[in-house]
Amino acid sequence: MKKVLIALGIIFLVVVFYIFVGGLFISKDYHFERSITINAPKEVVWKNVSSFSNFLKWNPFSLHDPNMVSTIEGNDGTVGAVYRWKGNKEVGSGSQTYTALKPYSHVGIDLQFLEPYESKATAFINITPEGNAQKVTWGFDSQTPYPMNAVMPFINMDKMMDGDFTLGLENLKQLCEAGMPESP
Repeated sequence: MKKVLIALGIIFLVVVFYIFVGGLFISKDYHFERSITINAPKEVVWKNVSSFSNFLKWNPFSLHDPNMVSTIEGNDGTVGAVYRWKGNKEVGSGSQTYTALKPYSHVGIDLQFLEPYESKATAFINITPEGNAQKVTWGFDSQTPYPMNAVMPFINMDKMMDGDFTLGLENLKQLCEAGMPESP
């Protein structure tokens, strides 16, 4: 029994050492993005990504809580406008604030989560012309605080985020392409 306790104590010390020392050397930065090509004019895509009222039409996160409550404050579609939400444990609560709106090319968003845990991120949507289509890239950058950054290599954040971002982009594509003539 004594040997088992000593072994468990050593394992515990190794884990604590890894978290606190390893965290000093492991990056705190996290970047995530997904892209899709949309066969629609830049004006149509821009209309759907540059206002929170249109974001609600393709927002994949609302599917996790059909009773989610959301509000838009300020002049929607302008820098400084705020989208707030409050939902169940899966959706949590937080806000998005437009920080940049460069027509037909870039949307910058300050993203703040309040529940289930507090965190911040800088979200973005970039639009790049590809012939008659538009490549839309949606993503965010965030930082994991020390010493939690030491456990991030063991968590597949990309896999956790991929489903919602891919679904959101597919919803956006469907919304933008609705009513567009079929390609020959």
